[in-house]
Parts: sequence; C-alpha cells; structure tokens
Amino acid sequence: MPQDEPIPGSVLHWLARASGHLALAQSPKPAGAYWEDLAFHTQQAAELAIKAVYQHHDLVFRFTHNLESLMTELSQSGVAIPSQVYAAVKLTRYATRARYPGAASHVR
Repeated sequence: MPQDEPIPGSVLHWLARASGHLALAQSPKPAGAYWEDLAFHTQQAAELAIKAVYQHHDLVFRFTHNLESLMTELSQSGVAIPSQVYAAVKLTRYATRARYPGAASHVR
C-alpha cells in the first residue's frame, strides 16, 4: 500500500488483530513449531497495537516492523508513551531476523 494513502481499518479492527496474534503467542507451542514463531506473534501483537494508537490519533505510520521507530515517531507526534511500553522494542528482532531460518539464534 502506498504511504500517501489512508490506512484502512478502524482502531478496533487493529486491536482485534493484535489480540489474535497475542492469543496465538500465548498458545502452547505445538510439536514441530519453534519458539521464534510464538515470539513472532508476540511482536505482531505489539506492532498492531502500536499502529492502533496511530489510527486513534489519525496519524499515518510507516510500514515497518521496527517497534522502536514506530514508538519514537509516535512520541514525536505528541503522543505520550508509558516508559514500560519501550520494553517491547526487543521484540522487533522476531519480526525480522528470527523469522528466517539460520539468520538468528534460536529462542529458548
């Protein structure tokens, strides 16, 4: 989707998708699955929840998985972010390197 077009979906839709990823992340790890896969869903839940905040404030976000960038840009737009939320930045690696075989160490 081009960056200059409005982002589709309501805040509730974005939060529902975030909740769906969180539910997957909290599920018991199936046989044959990797912990990285569950961590990926955790990252996606955080990313979609952050993007819901952008939607709530009628702000356009960049299409990135980098949680630190998203939160920094949100903060620069005047949205207060609780300090404990920044702990989520470490999840970014699970949306990038860790989801590709051999690109990162395994989650334990």
